[in-house]
Amino acid sequence: MNTIRKNLFPVLAALIWGTAFVAQSVGAGYVPPFAFNTVRSLIAAAALLLAAFLFSKVRKEPLLPPRTQRKDLLLGGFCCGAILTVASGLQQAGLSQTSAGKAGFITALYIVLVPVFGIFLKKRAPFTVWIAVLIAAVGLYFLCVKERFAIEKSDLLILLCAVAFACHILTIDHFTAKVDGVRLSCLQFFVVAILSGLFTAFFEQPVWSNFQYCIGPLLYAGIFSSGIAYTLQIIAQRGANPTVVSLLLSLESVFSVLAGALLLGDRLTGRELFGCLLMLAAVVFAQLAPLDRHSKKV
Repeated sequence: MNTIRKNLFPVLAALIWGTAFVAQSVGAGYVPPFAFNTVRSLIAAAALLLAAFLFSKVRKEPLLPPRTQRKDLLLGGFCCGAILTVASGLQQAGLSQTSAGKAGFITALYIVLVPVFGIFLKKRAPFTVWIAVLIAAVGLYFLCVKERFAIEKSDLLILLCAVAFACHILTIDHFTAKVDGVRLSCLQFFVVAILSGLFTAFFEQPVWSNFQYCIGPLLYAGIFSSGIAYTLQIIAQRGANPTVVSLLLSLESVFSVLAGALLLGDRLTGRELFGCLLMLAAVVFAQLAPLDRHSKKV
């Protein structure tokens, strides 16, 4: 069961994120990024609060966590939420100045940054996982980058976004063993909603009547992309190697391309197909690593 949780849940999260691209693109046409993130995060937090309430009834336990967990829950929710707010904001800012393909490639470089940062946290990934990460990085390049690749100033925002997402994964890795995953995810999105709301108030001027045109995208992004997918990530990371989880989450790029081909009629090029195959090969290769134990101490 643990193996299924650690491997299937991140893939399901990646599938949801990959297919959510259309919904988020539609929403971006009507609502500024932080305003969109504010509403979707409120929807996610409300859905997760309801889920936590129902789980507490089924388990016949109080909704609030034990006193011994509350400090870790509050700290974890704030840290994860703050980092996720920064990552999302940097990504949106960079997307306005660079191509989506290049942004997707640079963002997904968190699969390389997670094991690198893990070294400084006195954790290490197995050698086979390092090889898988390198294969996946090459696959991402073929999958996402369609034109000549040149680093521009705007790409630094996306690179900082990748750093933030890597920090988010490692922060979840730190707190997920201490607190309940659904509660942590719920609090995380309350923090994202509050911080994004502040950014909206100071830096954006949304046309509130436009929200009626993207109710569907907001609900999908809020309930599925935020509420369900990020919670699956948190639950999957309990006791799992964060590098392997990040590798599985990066399949979002593959699912995004496949969803475009199946749902929107986009044509899959040979370059993209080769990238997909490399990504899938990397995931299979990563399974050669001992997945049933946590990152080893150096």
